[in-house]
Amino acid sequence: MSAPLHIGLIGGIGVAATLVYYQRLAAAVDRLGGKLELTIVHADVQELIRNNLADAREAQAEVYLRHIERLRDAGCDCAAITSLGGHFCFDETVARSPLPLVSAVAPLDDFFADQGLHRVGLLGTRVVMRTRLYGQLTRTEAVTLDDRIDELGQSYQDMAVAGTCTREQRTQFLHAGRQLVDELGAEAVVLAGTDLNLAFDGAATGYRVVDALDVHVDLLARLATGQATL
Repeated sequence: MSAPLHIGLIGGIGVAATLVYYQRLAAAVDRLGGKLELTIVHADVQELIRNNLADAREAQAEVYLRHIERLRDAGCDCAAITSLGGHFCFDETVARSPLPLVSAVAPLDDFFADQGLHRVGLLGTRVVMRTRLYGQLTRTEAVTLDDRIDELGQSYQDMAVAGTCTREQRTQFLHAGRQLVDELGAEAVVLAGTDLNLAFDGAATGYRVVDALDVHVDLLARLATGQATL
């Protein structure tokens, strides 16, 4: 066992995803028998969207730096970005960060392989889908609905900003998941956007769904309880 870590989260991108991170992380730490030390800072989702769409990695990394400095000053031992779409400037942020960053992308490749998944379908932001999760999946093939990336990406953005999912959006995402399975042979649909729980929670999909948020939370919970190391 290692020393438990004080976890810092960059939240607000969007608010609904931050709430889910908080709820699931607290529950996971409780199941592991630990006590959660957690600080959350609030980032601007509109600023993130502008920088993401412009591929302004250096600018967004500077934004993250200010938040991470606040987390450091609050006594955090590490930091995490509560948005897979927000990882588009991860390397640039690591280069500036005064704290270790816990990636939400890096653990996914091993998780899929350990689960015996050879092909997964991605839903998330435009960039996440277009880059096949930033090209970081090497052990599992990722597929997307290339002709629907702009449509689905816009709906995802609208949902994340609003913090709610309309009936039409839910139907749209569930149907896209079915397409990934039936037409592209995905063995599971990956919610590669932390706000997609708004559409999928409680839904009877008829296909396997993997929430990338849960994989990230599992790692953060083990770090928080000293059962994993950085």
